Formats: sequence, structure tokens, C-alpha cells
Amino acid sequence: MPEPTLPRPRLPRRRVVTRLPAAPAAPARPVTPTPVPEPVTSPPAAAEPAPATAPVARRLWAWATRRGGGAGALGVEVLGRAGLVAYGVLHLLLAGLAARLLWGARGVRADQDAAIAVVAGIGPAGAALLGVAVVCLVAFAVWQIRAACWGFRWTGGGERFRKRVGAAAKAIAMLSVATLAFPPAVGPLRTPPPGPPPAPPQNGTRTLVTTMLGLPEGRLLVAAVSLVALVMAAAMVYTGVRATFLGDLHHGHLTPAWRRVAVACGSYGNLARAVLVGAVGLFFGAAAVTDDARRSGGLTQALRLIDHGPVGVVGIVLIAGGTAAYGVYCFIDAYARRA
Repeated sequence: MPEPTLPRPRLPRRRVVTRLPAAPAAPARPVTPTPVPEPVTSPPAAAEPAPATAPVARRLWAWATRRGGGAGALGVEVLGRAGLVAYGVLHLLLAGLAARLLWGARGVRADQDAAIAVVAGIGPAGAALLGVAVVCLVAFAVWQIRAACWGFRWTGGGERFRKRVGAAAKAIAMLSVATLAFPPAVGPLRTPPPGPPPAPPQNGTRTLVTTMLGLPEGRLLVAAVSLVALVMAAAMVYTGVRATFLGDLHHGHLTPAWRRVAVACGSYGNLARAVLVGAVGLFFGAAAVTDDARRSGGLTQALRLIDHGPVGVVGIVLIAGGTAAYGVYCFIDAYARRA
């Protein structure tokens, strides 16, 4: 019997795909830009040359009006720092005049009027220096008025209030000195009146008190001035003892040695000024109580009172040294004061 034949399995056919080579791409034609005709313009007219000082003036104005921190404009800040220097020079002159009292010089005045007269006595150069000082003092007063209104943001509470009140007091002091220095500064520009020159007043404080007492309720006005002077003296004592003036300075601008000098001069100077201002306040208080302008007095009378007191010459030396120390502190303040 024959064996059965098994069917042969069908294998799948493999499809052969032949890939033809791609046709080469046709080269791109270069695009030639269409030339655009340039517009015909007439040659520019020759401009008039600007004056050489115009750019300099614009730069100076831009620099002066640039933001300068609490002072407002940078120009006000720079002039205000120069005003502090002038205030320091004033205290050095006051110290020199106070020292002259040690030798018993008669007719010597040791007040702001006498210090300004020393500078004015130089001649036209002195008048020019006083004119510059007036501008700088007014600039510092503007700086302090801004500080009294919006300044001292780095502190708060009672400290900010005290500093703002102190800034207002400094503005008043600067404006008063500028008022005293303005007449001799513009004196060479004015035509002198006919006749001999008028004699300078020997006691301007008593003349002022006499005028105030002649006003309605003048005694109350004089008493108010006395109270303000005594409060200022107390504030100077607090400032000198606690050295709160260091908060107005940039500590990074001072080396440790200069910081110690600032502490010594600022404390000593404020205490010496407190004695003088307190004595003036007592003089005004005596004039208000007695209704007698002869009981009043200024810095010269305060120094003479100290000279005739129990401390005598030692007191004058201490006050003169403290006044000079405050002048040195003004120089440090002008350099390192917060804007």
C-alpha cells in the first residue's frame, strides 16, 4: 500500500522593493534685487555753532538738580555741606574772641555779630566770603526744613520726633546767622549814605529786648524767648551726654579714630553751647520778670558772667575750648552727614 503524500507547505513570498536614486534638485536661481534709486536731497544747511558754555551749563544744571537724598537736589546738599563748614568757621572765630576776654580786653564782643565783623573787616574779599556763606547757610536751612518735615526715615518714634525738632532748630539758627551776615556781604555793593559811618551797636541784644518790651504783651514775648532758649539748652545737654548726633553721620565714612574725634568734639561742644544758651535764656527771663531790658544780655554778657563767677578764668577756657571743639565737629558733620 503506497504511503500517503503530504502537501508541501507554502512559504510566504518576499517582496523585493527596489529604490530608485532620487533625481538631482534643480539649482536655485539667484534673485537679483531690483535697485532702488536713492532720493535726491539737498545738502543740509550749515547750523550756527552753539556756544561752548551751553553744554557745560546744561551739565551743571543737571548735576545740581539731580536727586540728592533728604536734601532734595544734589546742589542743595553740596551747598548745605559748605554751609556747615561756614558754621564751623563761625564757632572758631567765637572761640578766638572768647579767648581775648582772658586778657581783660575792654570793649571786646564775643558774639556772632563780632565774628562776622572780623570777616567783613578783611575788605572786599571778606564781603565775598560772607556772600558765599550766606548762600550756603540758606541752602543748609532748606535742607534742614525738608528734614524736619520728611527726613530721618531710618529711625522712628520719639527719636525721629527729636531729630525733626532739632533740624527745625538748626534751620532757624542758620537763617539767623545768614540774616546777620547779609548786610556786610552786600555792603560794598551799596552806595554809602552821606556823612560819617554809623557806629556799630554795642549791645544789639538789649536793643532787641527794648523793642520787644515796647510791643503789646512784650513781656510775654520775651518770656517765650527765654523758655525756648532754656529748652534748647536742655536739648543740647541731652545731645552732648547721649551723643545722639552720631545718628546723623554715616559711620562708614569715618574711621574709628575720626569717629572718636567726632564723639569728643560733638559732646564737648554741645555741652559748652548749652551753658551759653542757658545763660542767655536766664538773661531774657530776668528782663521779662523785671520789665527791664538792661537785665538782658547775649553771648558776651554770658561769658563775662562766667568770668566773674566762681570758676573765673577756668570757665572761660572751658567754654572757649568747647566752642572751638564744636567748630571742628561741624567740619566732620559736613563730610559725613547723612543726606
